[in-house]
Amino acid sequence: MIERIEQLRAEAEGEIAQAATSEALEGLRVGYLGRKAELPQLLRGVAELEPAERGAVGKAANQARQALEVLIEARAAQLGAAELERGLQDDRVDVTLPGAPPQPVGRLHVLTSTMRELEDIFLGLGFTVMEGPEVETVHYNFDALNHSPTHPARARTDTFYISDDVVLRTHTSPMQVRAMEAHPPPLYVVIPGRVYRPDSDATHTPQFHQVEGLAVDEDITLADLKGTLLAFARAVFGDERDVRLRPHFFPFTEPSVEVDVSCFHCGGKGFLKDGARCYLCKGEGWLEVLGAGEVDPNVYSYVPTTEANSPGYDPEQVQGFAWGMGVERIAMLKHGIPDLRLYYENDLRFLEQF
Repeated sequence: MIERIEQLRAEAEGEIAQAATSEALEGLRVGYLGRKAELPQLLRGVAELEPAERGAVGKAANQARQALEVLIEARAAQLGAAELERGLQDDRVDVTLPGAPPQPVGRLHVLTSTMRELEDIFLGLGFTVMEGPEVETVHYNFDALNHSPTHPARARTDTFYISDDVVLRTHTSPMQVRAMEAHPPPLYVVIPGRVYRPDSDATHTPQFHQVEGLAVDEDITLADLKGTLLAFARAVFGDERDVRLRPHFFPFTEPSVEVDVSCFHCGGKGFLKDGARCYLCKGEGWLEVLGAGEVDPNVYSYVPTTEANSPGYDPEQVQGFAWGMGVERIAMLKHGIPDLRLYYENDLRFLEQF
C-alpha cells in the first residue's frame, strides 16, 4: 500500500508541475485530493489495516497529501500571476483607436418641457407655483366656481364621476378657491397639472394638461391681466407678438374674455409673402390661446374667513384675475403639431424632434 501511495504522489507531482491553467490545476486537485479520490480513500482505510501497518501507511499517506497541497498552492500562485499578466496585456487600451460612440440619452417630453417653460415665465413675473389634487370634490370643481346646478359641464357625458360628490377634475380652476383658503391676499399663483374630460379626437384627449393662473390684490383690472398675458405671449411666441381680448363667458369670471395672440407665422397679417392665406391662423391674423377674466365676486364668497386668510377675501376690498390655458394647445401652436394624439403615441420619430 505504501508503494501505491508513493506512485500516486509521483504521478500527481508530475501532472501538477505540467498544469497550464488554473482550471486544469483545480481538476487535478479534485482528482487527487477530492473526497472520492484514491489517496483520501487509502487514508480512510488505514483503520482496517493490521496494527503493525497502520502507522507507516498513515504516515506515508498524510505526507503525500500535505506535499501535494503545498505543490498545488505554489503552482496556483504561479499560474494566477501569469494569467493576470496576460489579462493586463490583452486588455490594454489602444488610445489611437476611435472612441465608442455615445449612447442616446433621454429627454423631456415636449409637454413637460412646455409646462416648465410656462412655469418659468410666470415665476419671473412674481407668481408662485402650486399643485392640487386631480381627484376633486364637486364643491371645488363646480359649486365654488359659480357653476349653476344645471350647467352642462356637470353632466356625466362631460365629466368623469367617481361618485356623486367626487370627480376627476375637469380643469385646474378648483385650486383658485383652495389657494385662497390657504393664503391671505395678495395672492399670485400658477397651477399646472393634469385634467380629465371624456373627449377623444384629433384636438381632444381624455387626459390633458392646463396651467391655471390667479392674481388677487387691491385695484387689479383687466389692464393688469392683459399686460401679464402680453408678457407671456412674447416670451413664448416672440417679442413682436400682440394680444387681444374678446368678450366671452365663464361661470367664475366676470367680465370674461378669450385671449388671442397675433399669428407668429404670418406676422398677424393673415397671409404670407406669396399672397397665400396663412394656414396657421386661417387668414385671421390671430390665434386663440386661452380663456381669462376678472374673478367673479361670487367666487370670493366660497372662501371662508379663517385665521390663515383673515380678514378674508372681501370683494369690496380686493379684486383679481384668472386664466387657464391648455399646455397641449400652446405646444401645438409653437411647434406646428397637427394632431393632439401624437403626444401620447410614444412614437420616437415624433418625440425626438423636440
